[in-house]
Amino acid sequence: MPSPKPLTHRPPRHFRLPTQEATESLARALAGTARPGDCWALSGEMGSGKSTFARAFLRALTQNSALEVPSPTFSLVQPYETPVGPAYHYDLWRLEGPESLAELAWDEACAGLMLVEWPERAEDCLPPDAVQLIFSIPVPEKASGLKDSGEVETQMREVTVRNWPPERAFPEVAGLSGAALS
Repeated sequence: MPSPKPLTHRPPRHFRLPTQEATESLARALAGTARPGDCWALSGEMGSGKSTFARAFLRALTQNSALEVPSPTFSLVQPYETPVGPAYHYDLWRLEGPESLAELAWDEACAGLMLVEWPERAEDCLPPDAVQLIFSIPVPEKASGLKDSGEVETQMREVTVRNWPPERAFPEVAGLSGAALS
């Protein structure tokens, strides 16, 4: 049996997101490219912008800017009906193990559209063509933005987009310039 053809994807793109609005703009632009069968894997430390991105992405996808988008931290999954088909927002932070995914409509979700926070908790179960968004807080920003509580005060975030499908044009994002990484 021949080996599967390796996936070819565009070089990663890196964005500096100076405000919450910039994160939301990127989410809306990427939601405009979403298709059934897509998996969007959102990685990054707590407070790095994953939930902000997910809320804006789902509001754009459902075409409802007032949509209540609760965190699925405790339920682990929140389903949505969208014009492009069913969408599933997963937060796998509390996932007990990949074997628990069957109880969360994972196989059904793979045919729809998936937005997965903390994908590392089920890495072997992600589709190989999942678009990866790696969120981070720049190190100098962490050092200068810490309050006495240890909470990060700055809004500057960065995101690297990997595994972008070669057949899709990457959207222009107003006010952001995303550099392709080599």
